[in-house]
Amino acid sequence: MRREYQEDHAVFDDYTGVVLDLDEGDRLAQTLGDRKAVILRNHGLLTVGHSVDEAAWWFITMERSCQAQLMAEAAGTPILIRPEIAQLTYTQVGTHYMGWFSFQSLYDMIVRQQPDLLE
Repeated sequence: MRREYQEDHAVFDDYTGVVLDLDEGDRLAQTLGDRKAVILRNHGLLTVGHSVDEAAWWFITMERSCQAQLMAEAAGTPILIRPEIAQLTYTQVGTHYMGWFSFQSLYDMIVRQQPDLLE
């Protein structure tokens, strides 16, 4: 199923601390739904994927996107991306496969630079 860019993450604005009981986890999962990321208001990010590689890439990308958003807002009023451009971008780089694929070069670099990582 294809989703518009702005529907691919959610905000969890009822954060009550570390998830120590199932009710908090259930509320997080309900907010996440079938999206790939949740912004925990005043706390951080959670991402998911069909693989660890994909979830890691979404986290890296989401962190970078949040930083860019904060810089854009600090500089003035950001210009929003048109919905049809956001949809096109999703089809090009927002799929599960592209999340996995995008992480592969980073994984290769990490393993090359730290060969004992997998021991």
